[in-house]
Amino acid sequence: MTNSSNSRAASLAHLRRSRLSVGDPIPLPLTMAAIYHTPGDATGFDQYGRFSNPTWDAVEEMLGHLEEAPCVAFPSGMAAISAVFFGLLKSGDRVLLPSDGYHTTRTLAERFLSTFGVAWDVRPTASLLDGGFDGYRLVFVESPSNPTLDICDISAVATAVHTAGGLLVVDNTTMTPFGQRPLDFGADIVVAADTKAPNGHSDVLFGHVASRNPDIITAVTEWRETAGGIPGPFEAWLVHRGLETLEIRFDRMCASAEIIALRLRNHPAVRSIRFPGLPEDPSHNLARAQMERFGFLISFIVASEEKAEDFINGCELIHAATSFGGVHTVAERRAKRGDAVPPGFIRLSVGCEPVEELWSVIEASLDRIA
Repeated sequence: MTNSSNSRAASLAHLRRSRLSVGDPIPLPLTMAAIYHTPGDATGFDQYGRFSNPTWDAVEEMLGHLEEAPCVAFPSGMAAISAVFFGLLKSGDRVLLPSDGYHTTRTLAERFLSTFGVAWDVRPTASLLDGGFDGYRLVFVESPSNPTLDICDISAVATAVHTAGGLLVVDNTTMTPFGQRPLDFGADIVVAADTKAPNGHSDVLFGHVASRNPDIITAVTEWRETAGGIPGPFEAWLVHRGLETLEIRFDRMCASAEIIALRLRNHPAVRSIRFPGLPEDPSHNLARAQMERFGFLISFIVASEEKAEDFINGCELIHAATSFGGVHTVAERRAKRGDAVPPGFIRLSVGCEPVEELWSVIEASLDRIA
């Protein structure tokens, strides 16, 4: 990690220190409140639970510290994406989405943006620059894409989008601010599902929007207040606690993924593999330039749907689950979620288990299906 990342990691758990009085609890207190005491003119104070909560403030401070930008918290990653779409777009606008990114983003556009008069197109992540961006109010990218792990040049895309007069949104869920910082490469907005690695324990849904443009922060905050897409205080408290260990968990997961990917590519049961950290991966050189780590996700293909399911279900240190980024290693055959991938395509999210023990059971399960 860079010195800047180390500095942010070191100070992350101490952000509240300067505001503590003698006898105050060091762990963040949980504020469960829908109403507040507001006699007279209470301007500048918490008013009502749909507008603000001290626990939200604390988790937004931590996320903002990592992003080095103001952040707005939401009850899920899709709620964060929805706030960007519905807070910033209007009838007549056109949006560009990744054809190989998280499918629910496209579903949102198809089922709801279209009915509000917002047009949308798709383009593969790896060739996002092809065709230019004229006419697009907003370009949404996911790099690395989920689940195929293709990458685009965020800096080049940002320059081209801005030249065309649009805004660039980057979904950074797969990388977290410790792995990639899209705002530093010119993105106008970052969205992320903190359900994943930031919380890290697979027990809460959460998301955030980050931007260095105050007008954008105002727009998504007003959308949250008016539409009521607010996070619960307890969920915010869980994410706050998870963020305190994000750097150490992320470091272990990424280091383990690099080891496991190198071994997977040589296993006879694996027909092809995508991982940005592999020197032969099509995205490797670009990943080295714009990512601080190569991530903890590995995608690979085995011979068939049956072999993929057998591998996952027969590995005692892998959970069959649809999310990623937690302390548990999980895997999923992504074709069953509607992704345009082969039947034997597996997305593996490497967790925090000791790497040699984890590889031992992965190898044994692959040997069985080879």
